[in-house]
Amino acid sequence: MGSVCVRPEMGRMRGFAKSASWISGAAVPDRQLSQVGTVCSILEQVRRRRSRQARVGGMARNLPLSAERDGAPDPQASATMIIKPRLDELSLHTRISLVLTALAAALVLALGSLWLKQTHESIREEVQAATRVAEQWLGAAALEMRAQSSAWPSQRLLAHLQAAGRIRANALEAVDASGRRRYLSPQPTYKAGHSAPAWFAALVEPGFAAHRVEAGELTLILHPDASRATLDAWDDLCAMAGWAGVLLAVLFFAARHALDRALRPLGQVMAALDRTGRGCFDTRLPVFPAPELGRLAKAFNGMADRLVEAVNDNVRLRSEREWAERLQTKIEDERRGIARELHDELAQGITAVRALAGAIAQRSADQPALHGPAQSIIAVTGQMQDGVRTILRRLRPLQGGPGAGADDTLRRYLQVWQQHYPDITLGMTLAAGPLPLCDDALQAIMRITQEGLTNVARHAAATRVEVTLRRLGAGDDAWLELILADNGRGLGVPSPAAGCGFGLAGMRERVLALAGELQFDTAAGSGTRLCVRLPLTTVTPMEE
Repeated sequence: MGSVCVRPEMGRMRGFAKSASWISGAAVPDRQLSQVGTVCSILEQVRRRRSRQARVGGMARNLPLSAERDGAPDPQASATMIIKPRLDELSLHTRISLVLTALAAALVLALGSLWLKQTHESIREEVQAATRVAEQWLGAAALEMRAQSSAWPSQRLLAHLQAAGRIRANALEAVDASGRRRYLSPQPTYKAGHSAPAWFAALVEPGFAAHRVEAGELTLILHPDASRATLDAWDDLCAMAGWAGVLLAVLFFAARHALDRALRPLGQVMAALDRTGRGCFDTRLPVFPAPELGRLAKAFNGMADRLVEAVNDNVRLRSEREWAERLQTKIEDERRGIARELHDELAQGITAVRALAGAIAQRSADQPALHGPAQSIIAVTGQMQDGVRTILRRLRPLQGGPGAGADDTLRRYLQVWQQHYPDITLGMTLAAGPLPLCDDALQAIMRITQEGLTNVARHAAATRVEVTLRRLGAGDDAWLELILADNGRGLGVPSPAAGCGFGLAGMRERVLALAGELQFDTAAGSGTRLCVRLPLTTVTPMEE
């Protein structure tokens, strides 16, 4: 009788288990898995490297102080240090599969808790129904015994109870008026020798009160017994737990296999990144069928194209800069050679001619035919000497001496220029500071200023020119700025003394050699503004 106590509820529990397995297998679409893999796998390599670098330091920090003092590591701390790196070393596919399996297991546990509640109610209803039937049967037997008390003694009732045997889901006990037990129903034969664990019985077995039926001299006591129904529930739970474990394992390996297939192209992405990191900028990725990975491949290929363009631009700029540096070095060598030849040869010859003419003038004071030409020779040679000095000054601009800054050097040159062009008002604002510049930078500042002021005097028809030298920014973002601004005709109006344009080309070459910037702002009738910016990282001398 007790073998059919919870069979309907067991079938319902199997339905819940199948629903749980179906839901867990379709809860996360492949597209979402692909998106998760696309985002996370790019960061996986960085995270692994950081975890490897931090592992040694983390293990040392996890050691307790007692272990450091005694020289013996704590077993619990050692176990923690071993488990954590192993979890960190799991692949992304494995960790996502574990998360999905854990979510499915949580759903199964939630359904299991619902099943336990329903099983508890089912056992209660089953045992109560069996108890009511047994109580009605015993009540009818007791009523018949009281009606035929002389003809049906208590022994006949006990014999009838013994013949009935075990009552479904109840234990029957008969006691006489003195409280002595006269009968106790036998133990159940269904799954004899087996019982559910005590903790499980405490979860699903409801509490029942004993029922007493008076039958003449005997008192019949019904003790509700849900042990067989609980055992059936336990057996079915073990079977379902086994199937759930198998389904979770299948889910884990199926998810991992699907992730391996979906994220297999990431291996090509990582290989492409490694090749690009080693300098192979011609590496390209194919367009993958998955939309997310396809966008990743297009983004990588676009990045590689822009990287190639940037490298080519850098190579071109470096080549142009090196060429400009070599060109300026050659030009300066030529300037120094010409200046040296002018000083050593021409200037010395003019001085000798001037001395001879002076000697002739002294000795021919009474000979007007010789004295006049001699004085003329002296005047002409003086003009020639002034012209040679001017040429030498342009070939070799004034220097402020060792340790002099750009302000002092530029101020000396501007004062000399003002003496040659008194009709042009010269304003100067020199605020570069005392920091010395390297020879190339100082030479570039002087040459650009010299060329700019020469253009103002020859072509601009200006009455005023402003020269500004100042320092901008600080640290690695510091610049040296030179500004020449006049109020002349501007570059849009042709000059009657137009040159060949070599001066502006030389400015650009000097600025390019120092990785600087050159800008012209001009408008007809409003003058010209020349702005030169040089990074201080390239114009300050290196400390030895």
